Amino acid sequence: MNATTEIFRTTIEILQIPEPPASRWHRAGMGKRGERVFNAASGFLVLLFVAGWSWSIAQASIAREEGDPTEVSEVTSLISTALTDPDAPSVAYLANAAVEALTPLRGSSGKLQARVQQAGARVMRAPLPSGTDLTFADSALSARVAAGTDSASLAAPGRAGIWQLAVKVGTAIKPITDFNVITLTPFSAKRGGRIGLYYLGIWPTERARSGRDDYRPPSGFIEVTRENQHTRLSEHFRLRDFLTHDQEGVWPKYLVVDTKLVDKLELVLSDLESRGVRVAGVKVMSGFRTPQYNRGGGNPRGRAALSRHMFGDAADIFIDNNGDGNMDDLNGDRRVNIRDAQVLQAAVDRVEREHPALVGGCGVYVASEGHGPFTHIDTRGFRARWVGRGDG
Repeated sequence: MNATTEIFRTTIEILQIPEPPASRWHRAGMGKRGERVFNAASGFLVLLFVAGWSWSIAQASIAREEGDPTEVSEVTSLISTALTDPDAPSVAYLANAAVEALTPLRGSSGKLQARVQQAGARVMRAPLPSGTDLTFADSALSARVAAGTDSASLAAPGRAGIWQLAVKVGTAIKPITDFNVITLTPFSAKRGGRIGLYYLGIWPTERARSGRDDYRPPSGFIEVTRENQHTRLSEHFRLRDFLTHDQEGVWPKYLVVDTKLVDKLELVLSDLESRGVRVAGVKVMSGFRTPQYNRGGGNPRGRAALSRHMFGDAADIFIDNNGDGNMDDLNGDRRVNIRDAQVLQAAVDRVEREHPALVGGCGVYVASEGHGPFTHIDTRGFRARWVGRGDG
């Protein structure tokens, strides 16, 4: 009975109409007069804002027509252009268009993630969309270097390093997270066969006054440190994959690698994938070889005196998805032998037919005590095929 009484009393309290407020300070909401004042003040602020922006846009347009951009900021000018010119692209559009303009740098495979070049040289030939520019930050992001006032020059920084690339539109910057520009340490930095503590040796043609261009010593070197060794050259390959296998405790090391070779390797992997071959475990058995290593380091049997490995456009690779350190059974015959290396060679043949500019050598090698079968691939400029033993 007490519970019923309590419920009845609570219901009456809920339904009871509240008493009117004792004064206007106790009233909820806004009165009619206050509402009129609030509306008037809000309208005034909106008109003030519109007038200010209209004045800024008008001044920017006048300055642009008179050729005096110093009268307004970059941001105001950019916004005024977008608002007054119906054909003016947006910041996002310009940034995306600039990124698309870099597509040729990704190679025929579309998978290159770096461009290797001389310091201060042009990054690309085609100009970026009007209103955009390139900017660079070093690998430690400790310094940012503008590309220069001439956006058509697209010049890389004037010193050696690995530079993160970004597109600049006005004051907005859009980083390109999967592409770097790598500028070279010049060949002239080598003294007595060394750069610093890293021993390179002497190229066989280094003292020759003439000779074939493809056998001239490299124009420069990529400086590879403990910190930047994992920098990607492409989807499947990093700087460290192509380092010479010696002087393990010496840093920095110096590397020669032609991105045309990396592009070809990526095309070969794409061809294999299209035929159902897993390529995630691709390994570079031997990439760049310094002249001194090519002559006597490791097992020198089978190495040519003018090996393409010394010029950065050759690599010996195999596919090792199971992680046992040897070539996988690529042809499905339950054996691992030279026929699996020939699966790679067949892919090289198909790639070269489709991309004649990447033609080069391809040799298949049998297993030995030190390694399993592998395939040598290079971009020497003319077709060559062989079966070999030892190192490619």
